[in-house]
Amino acid sequence: MSESGSLNIILALFYSTGSLLLLVNNYAGSPESDFIPHTALGILLLFVAAILAYPHARLFSTLCLTISALWCGSGLVYVLVGQEVLQLTEMRSSLVPGLAAFTLALFILGIVALVAKTAVLCLIAVGISLACAHQIAGLSALSFGQSAAAASYLLVSLVCVYFGVGHLISVITAGKVEPPGTNLKTKAEMKPEQSRGCDDAFSVGLVMNLLSASVLACPLLSVVPRLSVGHVPWLWTAGFFQLGVCILIYRAMDTLAATFCGFTAVLKFAEGYCALLSVYSIQPVSPVPFPAVFSVLFFILALFSCQKSLLDGLYQFFFAAYCISIAAQPQGFVQGGTQGVQAAIFVASAGMLLITTFNMVSNKMIPTGRNYFQAFVARMQCLSLRANDTVLHAPHLGYSKYADAEVLGHACSVLAAFATTATVGDRNPLTVLVLPWVVMAGGALQLLCGSVAFARGKTFESTVFILYGNMWTVWGLTRYGGLYGETRGFNIAVGIISFMLFNCLVTAAALFVNVAWFAYSLSFQLILISFMLDAVGALPYGYDIGATVIFGLVSFYCFLANIFNSTFQTPHIPLGKPLARLSGVGGGAGICPHVPARSSRSVQQISEIMKNGGICGMPTDTVYVLVAACNRPDAVIKAYKVKKQAEDRPMSLWISSIKQLEPVRHLLSPLLLDFMEAAWPSSISMVVPRGPWMETFGLGDAAKYIGTPQSIAIRNPDCSVATHLINLVGPIAVTSANPTGEADTTHHNQVYAKLGEKVDGVLCDGPSPENIASTVVDCTKIESGHIGFFRVGLIPKSKVLEIFEEVQKRHSQGRINHGFEYDLFLPDMGNDRTSGEDNTARL
Repeated sequence: MSESGSLNIILALFYSTGSLLLLVNNYAGSPESDFIPHTALGILLLFVAAILAYPHARLFSTLCLTISALWCGSGLVYVLVGQEVLQLTEMRSSLVPGLAAFTLALFILGIVALVAKTAVLCLIAVGISLACAHQIAGLSALSFGQSAAAASYLLVSLVCVYFGVGHLISVITAGKVEPPGTNLKTKAEMKPEQSRGCDDAFSVGLVMNLLSASVLACPLLSVVPRLSVGHVPWLWTAGFFQLGVCILIYRAMDTLAATFCGFTAVLKFAEGYCALLSVYSIQPVSPVPFPAVFSVLFFILALFSCQKSLLDGLYQFFFAAYCISIAAQPQGFVQGGTQGVQAAIFVASAGMLLITTFNMVSNKMIPTGRNYFQAFVARMQCLSLRANDTVLHAPHLGYSKYADAEVLGHACSVLAAFATTATVGDRNPLTVLVLPWVVMAGGALQLLCGSVAFARGKTFESTVFILYGNMWTVWGLTRYGGLYGETRGFNIAVGIISFMLFNCLVTAAALFVNVAWFAYSLSFQLILISFMLDAVGALPYGYDIGATVIFGLVSFYCFLANIFNSTFQTPHIPLGKPLARLSGVGGGAGICPHVPARSSRSVQQISEIMKNGGICGMPTDTVYVLVAACNRPDAVIKAYKVKKQAEDRPMSLWISSIKQLEPVRHLLSPLLLDFMEAAWPSSISMVVPRGPWMETFGLGDAAKYIGTPQSIAIRNPDCSVATHLINLVGPIAVTSANPTGEADTTHHNQVYAKLGEKVDGVLCDGPSPENIASTVVDCTKIESGHIGFFRVGLIPKSKVLEIFEEVQKRHSQGRINHGFEYDLFLPDMGNDRTSGEDNTARL
């Protein structure tokens, strides 16, 4: 059973489980009490939601994550009621805003599923949408609502059981028996131009915006009396899911959409924090500076998002207006103006959800204003738009599945810096809405950006974001979380001094990167100094605000430069050159290409480097190796010297298939050729007698560096990447990618770490599949019927002997290798039969 088939069956099972759970509770419950205790119901829904949150494919993924968020939010509300944090009378006002949002969102997804002709998804979405609507009615009229909700969940359960059983039958019969509606791969969903996008993940982000807008707009419409602690589960569920969507979109290589989702996640956590304050009867106070700064960041992001479509940019302008409304009112999220803008966002999010999901699955596209931005820029002679290709997010060092996250990282620094400019005075620090902005924007999202940078091989950038993220989190919780109190003193200052020492190292390292990073780290040192002075009670008046403003402005410059330079080819907003260089290295400018091995373009790039005389690191079916083209003797000599090769560890010759030996097959033993045919491709290296046949490969004077004066090792690896590269380049000279005497290289990052700038390129494929070298077989006396072993590696000795015995048996019976049987008929044409597609080197 395939992984996809198993996953579909499991998801159908848990759809049915969650629906049955709510079916029983609604059917057997009474106005006095629910059939299942609220705490137990909430925990069970959370468990089912966690399973459904596993992302799958296209529209199914959007539906799974949406229902997961629904059951996660409602499950948390039930837990709060069960633990008596919420009273039973507050359940209606707590559940209605979230259920209303999911009623509309699931109805929209049901319509889109109907357009995509996926009846199963349509019935599931519409069924749960009706159940949510009836549950809202049931909160007012239990006699009607609970029974209707139970009936809707019964429909969903039956559909899920049908889908699960039907898919299981399809998997068991290998597709021969496929009940109608169980195949989710519609033609519309398989369009190649859409498979590269992130519309499915972005659609979930739109649902989360719809959810938070519904929660905040309901008090304005008098659906609920006020924003309360019962709304926190919905808002924070939306925030956590938005963070997950942010990561998924980074994997889809869309920096702008991921940055937008990161911004909205911060808003949702701040909204939830504001609702949480109602527990303590605290009226929140919203300072002006950082919501105003946030509106500027949203405005800039919206402008650049117009390059995707005008609709995306227009939608993000709503959030810029929302931040302005927060800054304009003293109590921010709980006042009417802010909630009015959220009502507009609710309508806009519903429309965006419909358009995005429809365009995701339909052959007929709803116009969104694509290419207008490109056409506008094309008319401006001073700007040149950057091509949106994979090179834009090529990893700095190694293999990565993520886009660059520096835009979001610097924007979060701007938010955290300007948030700390708010003065608390004599008020309770929890009252001033600073904590969520500092801890979430400066802390959590900085850590996320640091993790993405680390995955991309950007060691310095990841170190900075993770260090600063930790500092913002610790300082935010200490000063604005009510933990500071009377604890000011030397003990707090010692902790801050440790951060200062680490940042001194970061600032010194920034000298080797560029001017912008140096100014960024140096200005953060000013903030750390203000934290330390405040801890010991010696902070000069206005110093902390001045330091944070300086850091905020530097961060804003870095944000603007990164988003501008990733959009336009020319001109560039300068980030500056390295201020210091060490041994000719500065800012990573001299690092050779590290490209993903799974990309054909990458293999082509490495092949061109090798054809021009370069030496490269390459993954194999065992460990990483250093390779050079045989028809470039200078490259072979260079590889030998870089490796510091010892005489007892000579280089070997690798081919992509036995057909590359056609020019010299008449010089090799038929038994040897047959043994090669039977044993390759594999992790078996064969040592054969040295002869004039090696001159055919164009080695020239470099031939002495391959093998010994008496023999040479030759191999055909069982690795598609290596085979493809050798097909492009021709036979290659190979040695292990480590200095002689050191351990084998088992990761692409180790290639550059061990051999440095002497390598001209590296194909990156993560950890080696095996940490054991190849098996080296002595075939110099194969005609006598005997083979020996220089080294027993990945392939066992017994397996090699078994293959050789089978070859010998065929020869004893007069059978020959069919791949060379034309030798019997064309003995004089052997030297002329060459394969052009194999790119074999010739003299």
